[in-house]
Parts: sequence; structure tokens; C-alpha cells
Amino acid sequence: MAFASTSSVRPLSEMNTTPLIDVMLVLLIMLIMTIPLSTNSLDVDLPQGPPPFLDQPHPVRNLLVVERDGGLRWNDSLVTEAQLAGLLGEVRAMRPEPEVQFRPEPNASYERSARVLLLVKQSQVSRFGFLDNEKYRTFDRPR
Repeated sequence: MAFASTSSVRPLSEMNTTPLIDVMLVLLIMLIMTIPLSTNSLDVDLPQGPPPFLDQPHPVRNLLVVERDGGLRWNDSLVTEAQLAGLLGEVRAMRPEPEVQFRPEPNASYERSARVLLLVKQSQVSRFGFLDNEKYRTFDRPR
């Protein structure tokens, strides 16, 4: 049997980490216990009554077009900015609110389109969308 001789006994230079690990585990358990439990429910406001697609027709979609020459078309009818503001006010008052779809023609004035978008924003129409964005992924320079 091999035993260490008493003449070569030196103090251990390694630190005993067992108490440190115990303290860390206790702190970890205390931290876990102080975290509030997550709830398994989520409050969602659901519509009341029958589903809208069963007894109501599909909402009306209105098409707003900015032409190359600066003209505005609302469902294929020429309108002015004042008339457009009135139409947008009527759309905002309707229940359910119809969707307004915006489609500028190619090479339409950017400034005119921006003014129309500002007018739509000021009218506070909540159902607004852009059409045919994929057509303008690339920019063709005039030659």
C-alpha cells in the first residue's frame, strides 16, 4: 500500500469550491422563486355576433389612381383634391369602412402622389393599401 509520508505533508493550495457552489445554487433557487409565473392566457377582444363573412357582403374597395398628367381618378371617375377629401370623409364615416387602394400610374408625378397620400393621411382612413408595388421594383430611366 502506498501512503504518503508525514514528512512530505504540505498544506493544500487549492480552494474548496463546494461552499461557493452551494451558495450559488441557493441564490439561483431564490431568483427563480422571485420571478412571477407567466400566465397561460392572453386577453383578446373578439368580435361579437356572427362572423362577418357569413351575412355581410365583401366590403367595397375604392381605387384611387394618380395619372401621369396629374389627374386623380376615384373608381374610374375624374375628381379634384377637394372632391377627393369629401369622398375620403364619406369612406371614413361608413361602417364597415371600405378599403381605399392607391395605385399611381407609371411616371406619375412623385410630388402629386405625395400630396394625395398626405390628403389620405389627414382624412384618417384606416383601411388603406398600395397596389402593384411589385411592378416598380426596378427603376427605368427615361431615355
